Amino acid sequence: MAAGELRLVAGLGNPGPAYERTRHNIGFMLLDRLADEYSIPLNEKKRFDAIMGRGRIEGVETLLVKPLSFMNRSGIPISRISQYHGINSEDPVIVHDDIDLALGRIQIKEKGGHGGHKGVRSVMDAFGSGDFIRLRMGVGRSETGSEVSDHVLGKFKPDEFELLDEVLARSRDAAVSILCRGAKESMNRFNRK
Repeated sequence: MAAGELRLVAGLGNPGPAYERTRHNIGFMLLDRLADEYSIPLNEKKRFDAIMGRGRIEGVETLLVKPLSFMNRSGIPISRISQYHGINSEDPVIVHDDIDLALGRIQIKEKGGHGGHKGVRSVMDAFGSGDFIRLRMGVGRSETGSEVSDHVLGKFKPDEFELLDEVLARSRDAAVSILCRGAKESMNRFNRK
C-alpha cells in the first residue's frame, strides 16, 4: 500500500433496527464509532448498496463502508466499491464478529479462511481470495448452549455493555493502527491476550 492511497474499512453486519446492538453487528458499531470520532458523515449510497463515508483518520484518506445487503451477501458491495476506487483486494480492512474469541478480545489477521463466518465467506467469494486484513472482534459463544445463529443475532446483555465499550475503544485503536502502521506492526501490538 503506497502512502497517500485511499484505504477502505468495512464493518460487517445486518441492516435495520431489528439487528441493532446484536453481536453480529459489532462491525457496524465500530464503523459508527470511527465515523463519529473522526467526523466522517455516513450516507446511504444506493448505487453500491451500502452506507459510506469518506474522510481522514489520523491523516489517512479512508472510506468507511457498512454493506446493506445482509451479512451473507456483504462481499458484493465491498468488492464493487473497492473496484470503483481502485483498491486492491489485499488492502481492505474487514471488521467482523468472531465467536471463537471471548467478548473483550480482538485479533488482527492477514489472509486466511472464513472460519465458518458467512460474511467473511461472502467477502472472500466476491474478491476471489482471502488476502484482505481482518479485525476480528470477539463476541464469545453462548453460555446456555443456544444455536450459534441465535447467539450472534441476540442483543448484548446489560452486564456486557461496559466490556463492549472497552472493546470498541480498543478496536478503534487497532483499526487506526492498521491504517497508519500496517497490519504486521498492529498484530504485534494488539494480538496479545
